[in-house]
Amino acid sequence: MKVDILVARTTASGEGRKATIKDVAKRAGVSPSAVTIAVHDKPGVSSKTKERILQAARELGWSPNQAAQSLSGRAVHTVGLAIARPARMLGLEPFYMEFISGIESVLSRHSCSLLLRLVEPDEEIEVQRGWWQGNRINGSILVDLRVDDPRIPVLSEIGLPAVAVGHPSLAGPFTSVWTDDAAATAEAVQYLAALGHRTIARVSGPEELGHSAIRTKAFGETAAQLGLAARTVVADFSADQGARACRSLLLSPERPTAIVFDNDLMAVTALGVVAEFGLSVPQDLSVLAWDDSQLCQLTRPTLSAMQHDIFSFGADVTETLFDVMAHREAVSHAAQVPSLVPRGSTAPPPR
Repeated sequence: MKVDILVARTTASGEGRKATIKDVAKRAGVSPSAVTIAVHDKPGVSSKTKERILQAARELGWSPNQAAQSLSGRAVHTVGLAIARPARMLGLEPFYMEFISGIESVLSRHSCSLLLRLVEPDEEIEVQRGWWQGNRINGSILVDLRVDDPRIPVLSEIGLPAVAVGHPSLAGPFTSVWTDDAAATAEAVQYLAALGHRTIARVSGPEELGHSAIRTKAFGETAAQLGLAARTVVADFSADQGARACRSLLLSPERPTAIVFDNDLMAVTALGVVAEFGLSVPQDLSVLAWDDSQLCQLTRPTLSAMQHDIFSFGADVTETLFDVMAHREAVSHAAQVPSLVPRGSTAPPPR
């Protein structure tokens, strides 16, 4: 993985400071939003004002990344990715390692680099704004979409070329690439029901995440249709919270006979928790993980999992972003639906 920072451009005055959208706006006597409208050839400013803005941009040697081809002839070379995760936790998540590898497989073919930043959730808007308006990226990949995500209107307003990784209902005006979490969740519940489980549970990621909300809804609805008792306990994808959620479920009066975990790390941790209670997987409790990984295949028993080609998913997202940045038709679309891979951690419930 390459983490690159672009060399700063200087202003036409030779002061050694890179020109920004605010400099262009000041010289042209307009607002920064008017600059964005003009350079992206959107309606909203007069032709006379547009020409004044473009002239100011040329004089300052400034160009927004999406308009780089028309203003400076500079090719696309840097894509941004901000992830709201602690650095230590990110290193333990196979999903992001595979996802970033898929991104890099496309970027390397285009001689393009990845600018990666780990952020707090409330920092990302300013990070993305700084990258874009500071001419450091040509486009960005937005991950972990939230319900009523505050990033969407702000980043759309500044004209950031981006692909949103998540359902279109969460992505606003951005082109999106997503997995059908509802269909995959339904398949998992149906599989457990077919094994004979009547009381099931799920340990989810943060409830504000859009895909968590979609899975929670599908989990409850599918269980109700099949006459199953089902509940969801919210965690944060970490091993500690996954273990805590598993313990609470095993101590509950209506102890489930099967638990679905929203990532592989929590599912692996659950195997140890089950052993603490003197129970066995799958004889006493079935365990099912999301996002099949090498971790799922190295445990004993091996973990049944929802398999998703995350590498190809990352590549698909990045190819779509290149279409967006090149002004080619970029259509929102679903990637391949995750499929269930039964292994040694699931079985019929105890009699």
